[in-house]
Amino acid sequence: MLNMEGTMTTKSIASTQVQNHFGQILDDVIQNGTRYIIKRRGVPQVIFLGLSDFDRLLADEGERAKIENVIRELQPVYDLGETVVE
Repeated sequence: MLNMEGTMTTKSIASTQVQNHFGQILDDVIQNGTRYIIKRRGVPQVIFLGLSDFDRLLADEGERAKIENVIRELQPVYDLGETVVE
């Protein structure tokens, strides 16, 4: 479902909130078409969306490009260790 601006609503939420409010979040996804970006320890890990929304994403190249941009922007960057030059 589209919001008043004609776009999908996407919310960011902590994994602990998902655990505590799963039923409400599931209803929001199903009834309102809301997408959730679930963070663990402040790092985005999962996108939660309905099956009809997922099907639409696969079929619509423009929508697919939008979600690819969201994924790219939110993708965690792990900067572990130092590069050793020999």
